Amino acid sequence: MQKSLRSENGHLDLFVRFLHGLSLESNQSLLGGLLGQTDNSPETIHRVINNLKEMNSEDDDEFISPDRSINIFHCLMEMNDRSVHQEIQEFLKSENRSEKKLSEIHCSALAYMLQMSEEVLDELDLKKYKTSEEGRQRLIPAVRNCRKARLKGCGLSETHCEVVASALKSNSSHLTHLDLNNNILSDSSVKLLSAGLESPDCRLKTLILTDCGLSETDCEVVTSAVKSNPHLTELHLRLNNLSDSSEKLLSAVQESPHCRLKTLILIGCGLSETHCEVLASALKSNPHLTHLDLSYNILSDSSVKLLSAGLESPNCRLKTLELSDCGLSETHCEVLASALKSNPHLTDLDLSNNKLSDSSVKLLSAGLESPNCRLKTLTLFRCSLTKISCYYLASALKSNSSHLRELYLSGNNLQESDMKQLIDLQQSPDCRLETLIWKERW
Repeated sequence: MQKSLRSENGHLDLFVRFLHGLSLESNQSLLGGLLGQTDNSPETIHRVINNLKEMNSEDDDEFISPDRSINIFHCLMEMNDRSVHQEIQEFLKSENRSEKKLSEIHCSALAYMLQMSEEVLDELDLKKYKTSEEGRQRLIPAVRNCRKARLKGCGLSETHCEVVASALKSNSSHLTHLDLNNNILSDSSVKLLSAGLESPDCRLKTLILTDCGLSETDCEVVTSAVKSNPHLTELHLRLNNLSDSSEKLLSAVQESPHCRLKTLILIGCGLSETHCEVLASALKSNPHLTHLDLSYNILSDSSVKLLSAGLESPNCRLKTLELSDCGLSETHCEVLASALKSNPHLTDLDLSNNKLSDSSVKLLSAGLESPNCRLKTLTLFRCSLTKISCYYLASALKSNSSHLRELYLSGNNLQESDMKQLIDLQQSPDCRLETLIWKERW
């Protein structure tokens, strides 16, 4: 059994099942004299069944493939022990699944049953199962029969990524959303996943690689895969410290004629001026990109100027821009205001967690008053706004050309007297503002 678990291609799986099946007297009688004399011990059979149920790889140096682990469940079935099968059936019928503890063998059985089910699972979230880390890893084969797979922080190895890659390559795969958040992936693991992404049968739309420790080599491999996959529309690279060359590769992805990325998340990626230059190029050349999140990157004045040049391009179709906690200054706001005046597609702007001066808000408000500005949602959470800032915003909203529908100002320690003009304005039938949030929500 241990040898079969360590096998890369499963060449011992059927043989091990056959050996366990020989323990049944009914099967021994079918083989007649081929076996010679046999001696059946109920105690031995009982011990074998218990050993199978408790078998795991926690003490092994190498990861055992989840696909190999499923063979343990098959061996139990060969021995006519259906207890695990029945327990999983009861688990699937249960309404409080999150409260029930699953052993490793339970997870292997569940993975097999989910794979074989005629009904496609909407979402496989390994964190929702009450089991050990190895138990969660044994559930990975179920990605072959689900639409969304959330494998957050599950200690994925190259062996596990191989299983995920096989799901991406399958012509019967329904997988459109893959979340690998908080798994430190080796170069070989990323290559396996990218090979799956490059498959013509891959239909993945959303790929989340947040905090995966991606190297420059990894980014190059991911880029190659994204270039060739016209289905991928959303890519999350949050908390991966990207080098300049890595970002150039991502820019090439944006400029690829086959790339259909609509959402690019680069939160906390240590973006430099070089990064912003190539992103600006992407904004100018890729009409598909509609959502860009650069939050938690300290941006220089020149970086924001480059980005704004991209926003002002007639080819730019960006709708949502998030710049939360980017160390924005008055110069930044002046440049952004210019972009607001010239880009009719931008509808959602998030500048939260930036310490904005009154003069900065005045500049932004001037952008809002422009007849070309179509901004509908503005988020200024924790921006150190004052009564004067609110006055400038109210002035912009009084403009006939303002399209703003939602304004979020909570976290600024504003009093009702500071907000009076905005509150009165919202209640006016001539004002388009529908949502005004300024009080703290606990």
